[in-house]
Amino acid sequence: MQQSFKEFSERVRANYKIAPEMYSRYNAKRGLRNADGTGVLVGLTNIGNVHGYIADEGDKIPDAGCLRYRGVDVASIIDSCVAEDRFGYEEAAFLLLCGGLPTKRELENFKKAIGQNRELPENFTEDMILKAPSRDIMNKLARSVLTLYSYDADPDTTSVDNLLRQAIELIARFPTIAAYAYQAKIHYFDKKSLVIHSPREDLSNAENFLYMIRQNNEYSKLEARVLDTALILHAEHGGGNNSAFTTRVVSSSGTDTYSAIAAAVCSLKGPRHGGANNKVMAMMSEIEENVKDWSNDTEVRNYLINILKKEAGDGSGLIYGMGHAIYTISDPRAVILKSMAEELAKEKGYMPEFYLYDAIERLTQGAFEEVRGKQKVMCANVDLYSGFVYKMLDIPKELYTPIFALSRIAGWCAHRIEETVVESKIIRPAYKSVTGKRDYQKIQDRIY
Repeated sequence: MQQSFKEFSERVRANYKIAPEMYSRYNAKRGLRNADGTGVLVGLTNIGNVHGYIADEGDKIPDAGCLRYRGVDVASIIDSCVAEDRFGYEEAAFLLLCGGLPTKRELENFKKAIGQNRELPENFTEDMILKAPSRDIMNKLARSVLTLYSYDADPDTTSVDNLLRQAIELIARFPTIAAYAYQAKIHYFDKKSLVIHSPREDLSNAENFLYMIRQNNEYSKLEARVLDTALILHAEHGGGNNSAFTTRVVSSSGTDTYSAIAAAVCSLKGPRHGGANNKVMAMMSEIEENVKDWSNDTEVRNYLINILKKEAGDGSGLIYGMGHAIYTISDPRAVILKSMAEELAKEKGYMPEFYLYDAIERLTQGAFEEVRGKQKVMCANVDLYSGFVYKMLDIPKELYTPIFALSRIAGWCAHRIEETVVESKIIRPAYKSVTGKRDYQKIQDRIY
């Protein structure tokens, strides 16, 4: 059987090739991107806006980055939460789902609804998580979301009321599923004690998640505030990011919420999307091991040059955590998270490592221009600091991408509602076939 697969693989390699020049000939937008790297406009949205440059008569002019939820600068949400000493993810989720900032009463009712829906359906934990543990939490999350369809008394109705109910339940249950899936993983695969904590109604999503993944349930106010900030920053990033677009593509077919959201989870798992912070952490481990003096800019720069030349790193020639498809001068998420990372590093004794991250941010653009021989405006993206923050929070690597998911579920649900309510066409872009006509051959005449 293995020999047969090898034979088939050779056929596949021979027949799955498209010459790069064919894309230019037919003006195909690879990755749904224009030749200048900007995204192809495929729809309109009221939900999120990602600003990173100014388009002026065909030129792409770098500009400071800005992320807005329903027109509100996400930085102002975080500033308000810090000033008033409160948690803000639930407010951001309400804003994304409902289209406006909540009143005090609306926010309290919304938080209460989330708290009351954190428990999983009866026997769900035992039957779907503990009896079928997974080494990968994202796979378990996707499977669990699909299974929730069977526990929903009205899974297919696409009225606004029903979509909103499902959204609130998913926002509430994602942290519980991720926490339980992690506990099952470390018990069955890592041979550690199985500790399952019931979620609490009275906590914010950030507090509740830390409470559930830690054996002693303990966390500091700063730890919870930093995680809450990370959740706010990851809640939404426009309709064009891969997982949000996946949500809209699948939703446009008219299918149920659980199918659309499970597809988004599968998209986010990919290392080119939500899994990118793990790539950063692997790169950082290598840099920390091979650069003797982290405070020496010359040593750090030389190693970055080696990565770009594919003489170090994973051989991709990429410095993970640097550069973005839209942001040019700055990624506002990275700016905010870097500030929180510095505060956390001071408290937990990680300042030498923080300065190394800062050096990589400062030195990468110059190293890139030296190796590639061309100028490029390049900023740190949110992945450069998110993994570092989670590390300082003592959050296991297996949960880095799931944290992204339990934040982004708010944005996904908002995009699903918008796609279902506003749009009326199934998303169906075109693909040009570049294979010529071939005659059918009888099996005895086929020679390869």
